Amino acid sequence: MRLAVTIMILLLLAACARVVPPAPRITMSPAADTASAATERGLTVTADGGRLTSVLAYAGRDLVPGSFDASRATWHSSWTLRPGTEYVVNAVATGRDGVTAQIAGRFRTLRPQHTLAIGSVTPADGETVGVGMPIIVTFTGPVEDRAAVERALEVRSGVEGAWHWFGDRQVVYRTRSMWPARRKVVLDAHLTGVRTGPGTYGTADRTVSFEVGRAMVSTVDTRTHQMVVKQDGEVARRMAVSAGMGTTEEYTTTSGVHLTMDKADPVRMISPGREKGEPGYYDEVIDYAVRISNSGEYVHAMDNEWAQGRANVSHGCINARPDQAEWFFEHALRGDPVIITGTTRKLAPDNGWGFWQFTWADWLSGSELPIQS
Repeated sequence: MRLAVTIMILLLLAACARVVPPAPRITMSPAADTASAATERGLTVTADGGRLTSVLAYAGRDLVPGSFDASRATWHSSWTLRPGTEYVVNAVATGRDGVTAQIAGRFRTLRPQHTLAIGSVTPADGETVGVGMPIIVTFTGPVEDRAAVERALEVRSGVEGAWHWFGDRQVVYRTRSMWPARRKVVLDAHLTGVRTGPGTYGTADRTVSFEVGRAMVSTVDTRTHQMVVKQDGEVARRMAVSAGMGTTEEYTTTSGVHLTMDKADPVRMISPGREKGEPGYYDEVIDYAVRISNSGEYVHAMDNEWAQGRANVSHGCINARPDQAEWFFEHALRGDPVIITGTTRKLAPDNGWGFWQFTWADWLSGSELPIQS
């Protein structure tokens, strides 16, 4: 009788027994306790048999940004990892029937043999610029893996644009069409941990934000000797000017889309490659000078009203009546387009900021990333 009761109790317990599903399995890459982890692949946390509910990762004291995939089975850091840094990772996952699992681990990233940093960014942080303004990033050393660096350069503006390399130390961002007026632009250079070449890694990020100001576009017709300045589509100034005399290539103003690069009052201008007393030598102090190329071209003041509006007599610059040149000087922002027509000498794309001389297709050919439609 006792045996029958015991068997009955066991059968009842077996009928009520609940099978507990296995807990999710959480893994991380780099693996816990890695002593010299690679940085370029970032940090990945994966849950097998469940969904990640929480991932917290720290680089030293800094929270590591990242995101989950659609299924929440994987979390990946937003960017590469910081070299020579200890990382701490805590993750929780939930599986079937609410069964949870967690992992806690730490690892250290490699110490690079060589480092690379950003030497300069143009425009400056907080600057207000013209609608043609490029973003120019110059590095402290040569970049071998240009694609990796390009992927790390994030421009937030809502405007289509692309990078173009000029050598292995400088990359320039240009929009397909000129910036909309009054647009805020942010460059986030996530260079930390990017492998830029064998044994060489970026070790610092950089953020630069700037604002595009009013749209000021100037057109110069060297044949009619007139300059028209428009602001937001409305004519703000009409200026009689004199351009390069055109007797030599050097003294011929370049035609094309120039950008204002910098300005000074006054500027000392000395004829290049000539000694005092030689034909063509000059040494003059010029007021209200706004530079538009690297070949010595400025928009500046000159008291020669007899030529302005009538003849081209300069050494290549665009000169205007002093009061008109002063107005242009005071209103010019870096990156304002100055479009010159009517001469036989074309502005080279690498002469100053002649980047708008490239077609969009040619500009894209200077990128190391595949073209995305």
